[in-house]
Amino acid sequence: MAVVSTPATLERAVPVMDNAEVLRIRNDFPVLNQLVNGQPLVYLDSGATSQNPVSVIEAEQEFYEQRNAAVHRGAHHLAVEATEVFEDARQTIADFIGADYEETIWTSNATEGLNLLSYALSNAGLWAAQGRGDQRLRELAPGPGDEIVVTEMEHHANLIPWQELAFRTGATLRYIPIGDDGNLRMDQAGGIIGPRTKVLAFTHASNVLGIINPVKELAALGHAAGALVVLDACQSAPHLPLNVKALDVDFAVFSGHKMLAPTGIGVLHGRQELLDILPPFLTGGSMITTVTMERAEYLPAPQRFEAGTQRISQAVALAAAANYLTETGLDRIHAWEAGLGQRMVAGLESIPGIRVLGPAAGKERIGLAAFDVEGVHAHDVGQFLDSRGIAVRVGHHCAQPLHRRLGLTATTRASAYLYNTTDDVDRFLEAVAGVRAYFRA
Repeated sequence: MAVVSTPATLERAVPVMDNAEVLRIRNDFPVLNQLVNGQPLVYLDSGATSQNPVSVIEAEQEFYEQRNAAVHRGAHHLAVEATEVFEDARQTIADFIGADYEETIWTSNATEGLNLLSYALSNAGLWAAQGRGDQRLRELAPGPGDEIVVTEMEHHANLIPWQELAFRTGATLRYIPIGDDGNLRMDQAGGIIGPRTKVLAFTHASNVLGIINPVKELAALGHAAGALVVLDACQSAPHLPLNVKALDVDFAVFSGHKMLAPTGIGVLHGRQELLDILPPFLTGGSMITTVTMERAEYLPAPQRFEAGTQRISQAVALAAAANYLTETGLDRIHAWEAGLGQRMVAGLESIPGIRVLGPAAGKERIGLAAFDVEGVHAHDVGQFLDSRGIAVRVGHHCAQPLHRRLGLTATTRASAYLYNTTDDVDRFLEAVAGVRAYFRA
């Protein structure tokens, strides 16, 4: 069987996926088997929300049909079974990202996970000031004179929570800029990350540029400065093998709806020794040990950060999604999508009046391409493509500062996944080639 070379992070050659296999995979996704505006649907918006295979849909349905009950709260049969499948799902996701069970926290999405961290760190300062908790809290809490470092390519979800943390604590927010090619200015990173840096937060893969950032190099700079390293893995966890311990990050977040799972479920990974001393973000039932009328004591992670009724069926479905990706092979998925990304970029670059953001054809990227059509607004491009049955994303993709840096207000983005074929990409390219003529640009 033919093999394909993959990035250096992969240690072995892997069997190549082909269109025939992808078409079989596509049959697992009911929503893709439909016509849109009289044309077979080409779904190229998985960077925003992926579709769900039958196994994931059935996993959530089966929970409601057979095991629906509150977890961690009852001794009856359904409650015990619900708790077992809920915690089994946690172990599945921990294994999926190379983490420990206790380090895996359920959230509603990655945005909640990042806000959880942001508020936990500002609460750490309040606790420390009141003599509450471990002395290490004082070392974790940002304050006046401290710095929080992000990058210029961040999604708003990994920017605004840190802006607000800086506002609440008096810390200063700084960022690593990008060059004209979209890559981080790593030559400047060492001068920006320094002794005052308390938090370094950055994306693994850009949702606009398709760039895969040098996580280990950035993490080494952050840890050398004594900073907490936070990884936004929303565009990496669904698409390439992810091992948070090997990457040496302190925290990582990702969302289920981008990796074949339902909406309303996400994951926060954190080092256990950090999670167990951070103050909780939400408080209430299921995350306590002892409660009096004056105060409460809290459980260790993960329950410490899971107050109230949890996203039980969604967690079960997310585990089913992780199993689907694992069985297919994330290394194989990454190689296939990388090929589709190259096909998209090469095709777009050959069309007059198209500007592609991020790495040029032949340079490593994930399977997405954002582009600007000269003389035509991105929303018009999106509607033109939709009239031909092609679903893409338009707008600033929750990355206004990045677009501003590149001199743009909006772009069109096509993002592929394991259920997309080369024919999908070719239909997309053929349609894009007709945009400017249609609008007489």
